[in-house]
Amino acid sequence: MKAVLYRRYGPPDVLEFVDVDKPIPGNDEILIKVHAASINALDWRLMRGTPRIARPMFGLRRPKTPRLGRDVAGVVEAVGHNITQFKPGDAVFGVCVGAFAEYAIAKENRLVPKPSNVSFEKVAAVPIAAITALQGLRNKGHIRPGQKVLVDGASGGVGTFTVQIAKSFGAEVTAVCSTGNVDQMRLLGADHVIDYKKDDFIQHGQHYDLIVAANAHRSIFDYRGALTPNGIYVLLGGGGIEILQAMLLGPWLSKLGNKKMGFMGARIKKEDLLYLSGLLARGKIKPVIDRCYALNQTAEAIRYLEEGHAKGKVVITVDAV
Repeated sequence: MKAVLYRRYGPPDVLEFVDVDKPIPGNDEILIKVHAASINALDWRLMRGTPRIARPMFGLRRPKTPRLGRDVAGVVEAVGHNITQFKPGDAVFGVCVGAFAEYAIAKENRLVPKPSNVSFEKVAAVPIAAITALQGLRNKGHIRPGQKVLVDGASGGVGTFTVQIAKSFGAEVTAVCSTGNVDQMRLLGADHVIDYKKDDFIQHGQHYDLIVAANAHRSIFDYRGALTPNGIYVLLGGGGIEILQAMLLGPWLSKLGNKKMGFMGARIKKEDLLYLSGLLARGKIKPVIDRCYALNQTAEAIRYLEEGHAKGKVVITVDAV
């Protein structure tokens, strides 16, 4: 079968489109014939081996696992002896290792049935980005109906889901994005849209019960100043400085008054995938796909995502090659 591998760290040029053996599922594993996969920031960071402080986990000098791709959608090809929830022929989506391939292996607790009314490409765009948005809003942000919620970096993969999921909770949502994404934010249900190229939400004087930075680009002190007295700030993604501020200064600032500041890394949970599947099936969330690339164009797709201008998700479609 064909797969995308990386045997060393570096730019997209290190990716290889090669023939490899078709994997065989273990007793607790499921073999998926991949129809679509999507790219996350995690993929290009693994590819580049950044941040370097994380390399002991993934390989100091070279990757321990040369397979990229986590978000997956496809059809069950075979199952291990201990699998009870799925059978060959079932359409599924979820998280695996090595989704940029014709076949991939996944654990049973990281897959759920695909809604019949949603395409493989769209469900492939969901898992990591939407779980990150859901857990940031609900678990860390403790979102409640009627709250004023600001989403900074609203036009990216995580941001587009954050806007929609916040609306599904009954919040009043303000989306911060660039000029070219204003109309898209309104289509996704944002009550207010701030074009950061023309305006600055910090200068508005408006305060928010919850600020979710899907792509933080401001000082943690700026975000803190825009919170209500009991407000919560949750960083889901951003540059290195912003992440360090949230991790190191967030706990300290949270002790100074009632405002809570922090960083959240998502954890893949089957119950959250099922919850998102329900929202998809009912049309409460609609994945925004910027571009689709063929499997043999994965390097080009990651290069595009790294540029930082993708509107929503970038998806890899997998056909027999």
